[in-house]
Amino acid sequence: MSLDTIAAIATPWGQAGIGIVRMSGPQALAIAGRLFRPQRPHPWPWPSHRLLLGRIVNPNNGEIVDEVLLSYQQAPQSYTREEVVEINCHSGFAVLRQILELVLEQGARLAQPGEFTLRAFLSGRLDLTQAEAVLEVIQARSEAGLKVAAKHLTGGLGQKISGLRQTILNLLARVEADLDFGEEVPALHYPDLLPELEEAAGEITTLIQSYGRGRILREGLQVVLAGRPNVGKSSLLNQLLQTERVLVTDIPGTTRDIIAEQLTMEGIPVCLSDTAGLRQTQDKIEELGVARTRQYLTQADLILYLLDSSQPWQAEDTANLSDLSEQRVVLVLNKCDLPPVLTVPAVTAAWPHPVVAISALTGAGLPELRRAILQQAMGQQTGFGGEIITQARHQQHLHQCLEHLSRVQTTILANGLPELAALELQAAAQELGAILGLEIGEEVLDRIFSQFCLGK
Repeated sequence: MSLDTIAAIATPWGQAGIGIVRMSGPQALAIAGRLFRPQRPHPWPWPSHRLLLGRIVNPNNGEIVDEVLLSYQQAPQSYTREEVVEINCHSGFAVLRQILELVLEQGARLAQPGEFTLRAFLSGRLDLTQAEAVLEVIQARSEAGLKVAAKHLTGGLGQKISGLRQTILNLLARVEADLDFGEEVPALHYPDLLPELEEAAGEITTLIQSYGRGRILREGLQVVLAGRPNVGKSSLLNQLLQTERVLVTDIPGTTRDIIAEQLTMEGIPVCLSDTAGLRQTQDKIEELGVARTRQYLTQADLILYLLDSSQPWQAEDTANLSDLSEQRVVLVLNKCDLPPVLTVPAVTAAWPHPVVAISALTGAGLPELRRAILQQAMGQQTGFGGEIITQARHQQHLHQCLEHLSRVQTTILANGLPELAALELQAAAQELGAILGLEIGEEVLDRIFSQFCLGK
């Protein structure tokens, strides 16, 4: 148990119905007792996990600060597994600040960002994947992202990683038993370890491959509209948003800066950016817009490159698409409501990208375009079966674990020293332990929990 008691405002600043001042630590109940006056007499200590109506009174002058509901959570049945008290008061800057100041005067200290969740992790109530999932739930920008975060919070990912780690530790125990007690136990036939190693490596590879989808579900999909001027990028943005967000004219080069808007497609958050048309220009402002467009294109998860299907192919399109050869692109043949000059089969034969025909004017082809966007962004699997990793930290540790397992396999196949296999298995287990927070330094913990808000 921690020696000090921490406190913070656990709700956002501002005028609202309810604000909460939270305490955690050995003095939480005693501090509350010096400030809280119940509406009716209650035995000491107050009953756990019940709301009590009363008032917060300033002990310095006896003045009533606010009428509140107080909850006491007795250790270890609390979020941090410490004594926890929450004061539910009226929200507002003045009342929240005064109650927090009184709590601090009575011996608590101001909590650091994420310190309540850090204590929950250090007490063993949460593993590190669950602690990180708390922030994911808070920051979830869509129903899809929330589903994944909630699954992590219930321990699904942690259990998966823990199971893989246990498999590796079991293999390590067999190798070490052979090294240390070879004369007392049956001799180990090292190639017999390969099937289990390959199965574990396969599961880890699947987790690594899920990161692309997981990152998009957590952070959102960055989609950039690109193409020559006057091919209908702004019209498509308006059509996807179902609002007249961008001015549309027949004058080429109307859009000169990045216009970004948020929307949701099948529960996935999408940031859609309209950009300046890609062309050579003498206009200094438009030239700056084109330069910014090219910068955005390098950062995009997906590029929708628009072509005017009523016009012939242009040399500028060849140059632009050649520059985008390393990126994920969907070719969009716009203006299909006009007599076609460019056709889907012809463009498909010339370029390796998916091609969709639409009309940004009438909305024709928009459902097919949305499906193409999701398929390109999320792959064939857009559901939530299996575990999905959403943190770059997890991906890095899994990559390192996989490298160690690969070296174990190489050692066994080459009849190498068993001691080397043992060292690599130990290192692989440590990488998975770092994901769970079993083997991780204070610097990494500080970096993780500093992202949390105060009071959480």
